[in-house]
This record gives sequence, C-alpha cells and structure tokens, in this order.
Amino acid sequence: MTATTDIIDFRTETPDGATLHGFKEGHGQPLLLVSGLSGSAAFWTDIAATLSRSFQVIRFDQRGIGASSRGELPCDIELLARDCLAVLDAAGIDRAVVLGHSTGGCIAQALAKLAPGRLDGLILSASWLAPGRYLNAVFGARRAILAADPYAYAAISVLSGYQPRWIEANWHIYDAALEAAPVTEQAKTVARERIDALLAFDGTADIESLLMPILVLGTRDDMVVPVYHQEALAAALPGCRRAIMETGGHLFPVSRPDAFTATVAEWIGEL
Repeated sequence: MTATTDIIDFRTETPDGATLHGFKEGHGQPLLLVSGLSGSAAFWTDIAATLSRSFQVIRFDQRGIGASSRGELPCDIELLARDCLAVLDAAGIDRAVVLGHSTGGCIAQALAKLAPGRLDGLILSASWLAPGRYLNAVFGARRAILAADPYAYAAISVLSGYQPRWIEANWHIYDAALEAAPVTEQAKTVARERIDALLAFDGTADIESLLMPILVLGTRDDMVVPVYHQEALAAALPGCRRAIMETGGHLFPVSRPDAFTATVAEWIGEL
C-alpha cells in the first residue's frame, strides 16, 4: 500500500483475475461506500473527504471501471458483492457499515445476505428491492441509447440524475460525464452487462433475513429510482430508519452533500 497525503491506495485480485483498485482514508468506524451504475470510486471523492473526518472510509472502482480490470466471470450483483468482501479483506477490515447508492444498494443487499457477520450496519440509498416495469423501461432505454450513441448515454445519466437548476449551476458535471463516456467497445460491454445485472436483481426473497441495523435514504424528486422504491424497502424492513429528502434528484449524495453526510454520520454515530 502507498499513501498520498492521508489517502491509502491499494489493490487486490479476485479469484477470476480482476484487479480492484481501492482507497482508504480517515480513522474510526469502518465505512464501505459502494457506487451505483457508474461503479466509480470517484463518485464518492468529496463525500469520502467529509465522512473520513469521523470514519475510516473505503471506496473502490468496481470491476471493469476506472483502474479496476474486469476479470473473467460474467457480471452479476452477487459477484459484485463478493468483490466488496475482497476489498474489505485487502483493506484489513473485518466489519464495516456498508453504504450502497442505487445499484450499489442492490450490491449491499447481496453482501448483507452473503456475509451478515461482516456488517455493523447497512445504508440503502436510492435503491430498490425489485426493478418493476418503470426501472426496466428506464434502464432498457438507457441500454439502447448506449448502443446507439455513448455520448448521449453519458448525457442522459446526468440529465436524469439531478435537478435541472442544479445541473445549470454545476455544468462541469455534465462536461466531465461526456469526457468519460463509454466510447470503446470494452467500456460499452461493461456498462451493458452492469445494466443487465441490476435489472436481474430481485432481493424480495432475502430482505427479511437482513437483521442488522438499516437506514433507507431517498428523495421525493428522484426520477430514476422513484421514492416508492424506498417506501417498499422500508415496508419490508419494519425496524429500519428512513430518511427521505424533498429534493436532490437521484444523485443526491452529490447534489445535497451536506444533508447526505450529516444524515449518514448521525445514524452511524447512534449504532
């Protein structure tokens, strides 16, 4: 491991040959951050900088994303959950709170089923139990756009993920998304198989077995994963805590970072 300032950079290899690139920063209660469809550790950069003042924060590029290689096995949510365990092992973390956003929330549910003894708590942010017709339509359309025009695919991910006024005031987010558009065949393949993986996930049969403390987060103006999915999660988890913001869009950890980090820190502090 090599340290840059107070961020520790590390890598680990999975049994099927994927190399996962991770980061660890801060001290205290371990907190694993799991990204959504983008799969990027960079999604959490500013969030991690804030939360690492109170916690030991771990984040990573998921297989095939950023500095992480894809490996040989077909991609599904359970495989991505096993990758989380590999990252925790490489970081020297026995137990952690796991926070998954969007698709990351599906991965976190699968991780909680696979290794409940490794979780001190579970935070499901803008996630779902089963996709239903709306999410199938949304991500089916995005998959079609990906095949036809990867720049339009990148644009839609931003335009649907935030409030229009916030995008207007933070246009660099849009420009950065286009610069990182999945234009190569390999990048398009990784994005497509990740969409297929999230649409195939259905945690309904396992949700009642998740007995660790759970926090469900969402916003009422989320047009990607509508708030009724958060309500369904809360209904299936009668002992969970629920925190629903009025505004922020789907990517509210970025657009509402102060509210997001304060809610997360307060809940973990009460465990």
